[in-house]
Amino acid sequence: MTTPAPSPSPGIMRAAARNLGWLLASRSVLAVLSLFYLGIITRSLGVTGFGRFALITGASQTLATLVAFQSWQVIVQYGVAPQERGDDAALGRLFRASALVDAGGAAVGALLAWAILEIWGEALGIGETLKRATLIFSIVQLVTIRSTPLGILRLRDKFSLSAIADSVTPVARFVGAIGVWLVHPTVQGFLVAWGAAEVLTAATYWVMLWRRGDLRLLRQGKGMRRLIEENPGIVRFALSTNASSTLGLSGKQLPLLIVGAGVGPAAAGVFRLASQIAQALAKLSQLISRAAFPEVVKMVKAASTAQLGRMLSRLFMGSGVAAVAIMALVAVAGRPVLSLVGGREFRDAWPVLLWLAIAGCLDLATVGVDTVLTALQRAGTVFALRLVGIVILFAAAAALIPPYGTVGVAMAVAAGSAVVALLMGVAALRLARHGLPQ
Repeated sequence: MTTPAPSPSPGIMRAAARNLGWLLASRSVLAVLSLFYLGIITRSLGVTGFGRFALITGASQTLATLVAFQSWQVIVQYGVAPQERGDDAALGRLFRASALVDAGGAAVGALLAWAILEIWGEALGIGETLKRATLIFSIVQLVTIRSTPLGILRLRDKFSLSAIADSVTPVARFVGAIGVWLVHPTVQGFLVAWGAAEVLTAATYWVMLWRRGDLRLLRQGKGMRRLIEENPGIVRFALSTNASSTLGLSGKQLPLLIVGAGVGPAAAGVFRLASQIAQALAKLSQLISRAAFPEVVKMVKAASTAQLGRMLSRLFMGSGVAAVAIMALVAVAGRPVLSLVGGREFRDAWPVLLWLAIAGCLDLATVGVDTVLTALQRAGTVFALRLVGIVILFAAAAALIPPYGTVGVAMAVAAGSAVVALLMGVAALRLARHGLPQ
């Protein structure tokens, strides 16, 4: 007679809560400081100047997202077993492969950045004066991709160290924004400050790996041919996970580019400020996913159908309560925060903020389903659901931009998120009732 495995849900929730605490600590620093440096930029550059800055940074971030693999998820998914058995050689190969993939993505992205600026620079409001600065900033964004060190620290359960490293970005941006504002407040100046923040954050991550000794494993990770033999399905998992994550993350940046191309730089500035505040308030969805993923990977493979159902229920309840609280916060504090950060020029951004906050809360409510499906190596399903959401977003934007302009794009984002949330809910019910298909 076999004894059923104990439910993993309470342990997952405690560990995820601990991880989430460290992530929230760093994001709290970001949220507070971002209000200050966004206020400095918007008041220094005005609506149109800030819109041009937003389009440059948004396009660079979109490009980095498109070419960057979510290596951290691969490291966590396939690093648990060799870490438990103390196989440093296998871990080294996994770390090295992840770093090489990141480097290859950066090289491809640099070429794409140059081509995009040459072909569509004028359409995005990036003239000859800004083109060189934009290209340099894009390359900095690409070479400072830190998915590999992030994955290693999360595999080692060192969320505290990654939180410290992530806190470097807002602090450096805040200091840089003040310096640029005092010396010469231009788009180029703020791009330099943002680029320096990315470099400092990436350097902090790698220094932490060096101090822990994991950098030595990465350098010694030889025998790459054995990697695929040691990790069955790693290529499929990496591709499918990257596709779904890329679609989800780039979907957050694409609406800004749609506004810039369809309405203009000034409208893009309004949309970006509202989006930045909405994302800061609803960032909890991404944090919950990142905090829970390592623990879900450890537990989900041995979970029964009933245990999967309980796990999904707990994650859904927690994220649902957070979504309601965030929506209430936006309703009460959204308009005053917009006025405080942007000033009178950005008062028209309130409806945009409201619709984007609705979209963020819908994403937050179903984040548990995304996390469990990815841990179960069903990232292809997540990709398909997100692809449907992107199609809905573009179709709705095409229909809503003519009558509603910038607000129409925000409404389209909410429509896409609503469809994805509905489909995620259906997937969760099927998983809870029938378990993982054999």
